[in-house]
This record gives sequence, structure tokens and C-alpha cells, in this order.
Amino acid sequence: MALNAPEAPRRLAGPAAAGALFAPLADEATEVLAFAYLGAEQRVLGLRHARSGSIDRLMLPIRDVVADALAFDAVAVVMAHNHPSGDPTPSVADREATRLLARALGTLEMRLLDHLIVASGGITSFRRLGLL
Repeated sequence: MALNAPEAPRRLAGPAAAGALFAPLADEATEVLAFAYLGAEQRVLGLRHARSGSIDRLMLPIRDVVADALAFDAVAVVMAHNHPSGDPTPSVADREATRLLARALGTLEMRLLDHLIVASGGITSFRRLGLL
């Protein structure tokens, strides 16, 4: 995982702000996972991303995400990834990865606030779908 270069907003005040932050992922040719680590009042403490060599599969580094969350002393995380196919519909694997990460973070009293799927066809929020 690498530190994301673009400057982050100071605060993610909901799905629209998170969607704007992660919207550039729609242009990626391969799958990219991105994470925003948040402190009090949803202030962005740091951003990380992980790249895949595949257009349709990426392993979620739960251990790395949790380690970063602890290092940033985050209270919450927003996850995003792209679908190079252009379809922002969550897959079964997307749903399972979200559930596993939410559970891992929850054991450390941190919240997964949202998981966004970013694609040329739009952005899907797991929070808005009631999946978180």
C-alpha cells in the first residue's frame, strides 16, 4: 500500500464528499483500493491505496488496513475501489470483503463508515444501500 499523493480534504462530511475524493478512481484501467482514515469529526488523517494487476480482482489487505488505522489513530475508515468495467454494482466478493473489514475494524472500536464503488457508470455507496 502506498500513500496517496493528492491532497485530501480536511473533512469527509458524508458520501458526496467521499465520492468526490475517490471519483478519479473511475479512470483507472485496473482495480485500485483506496482508504481514507478519519479522526474526530471525520477529519482526514491520511489516505492509502493498493493497486492490482487485474481488471476484475483485488485482494483486500485487511491486516494492512487495520495496521494503518491504528498508526493513524483513526476512529473510522472509508473504503473505495473502482470497477474498470464501468458497472458500479457491488459483487458478492465486494459485499463479503466489506463485511470482513467492518468486523475487523469493529473489534478495535473503529467504524467502516462507507465502501464506495467508483465506475464510469456512477458511484455506489454501501451505506446508502443499507449494507453498512
